[in-house]
Amino acid sequence: MFECAVWATVKGKEWYQADDVAAEYDDKRFSEGGRFIDRREKAAVVSALGPLEDKRILEVACGTGRFTVMMAQQGADITGLDISGAMLAQGRQKAKDAGVAERVEFMRGDAARLPFPDDHFDAVFAMRFFHLADRPVTFLRELRRVSKGQVFFDTFNLESTRVLYNRFLPMGSRLYSRTDVESLLADAQLDLVDESHDFVLPYGFYRSLPRSVARPFRKLDLAVGNTPVGDKLASVSYWNTTK
Repeated sequence: MFECAVWATVKGKEWYQADDVAAEYDDKRFSEGGRFIDRREKAAVVSALGPLEDKRILEVACGTGRFTVMMAQQGADITGLDISGAMLAQGRQKAKDAGVAERVEFMRGDAARLPFPDDHFDAVFAMRFFHLADRPVTFLRELRRVSKGQVFFDTFNLESTRVLYNRFLPMGSRLYSRTDVESLLADAQLDLVDESHDFVLPYGFYRSLPRSVARPFRKLDLAVGNTPVGDKLASVSYWNTTK
């Protein structure tokens, strides 16, 4: 619908839009040990944006709608925007199956030129997106523009175990230092409200393990993560910001 050429500035555009990738996306990433990732990410989003009842929210890079549908179930009126038609089709089916289709709108669109007026949403968030953006400030300014105040997003961290395998991923990742994030927020004219950091062990590690085997590693990860050293080594950071 709204796809434009600027999507070429997102890493792995063609790979991400492939139908077979969409079909396998959730199972490959959020089954077995990957459920720990899904649970933590959802908790981070709800903690930052809640309470959700009757809030108007935009999710950029909504994928198959795992956040979108969850938030609609908690009372949000939510729009999910993504580049992949195949991913959006899965999201629409999820919303229908969950009985929340009337609270969700899925759109194919351009994150650098969002088709919404200024201050249109109570909050805007993007998960698993900024590691793909070659021009992150362009996208973050748009998220800020259409939000009344709150913008929430995550990044993959430069000083983390993710650097060990990042170059072997289909899309790779843009990794951020804290200085990078602070500069990005300053350029987008956003103020940091709070932050959290997690996953000393990288995502790929959990996805490769059965859930029963991953569980004790997750306990160890959390124990290390709840220390200053854990924050330093965390592979993922969640940033809660406002205008």
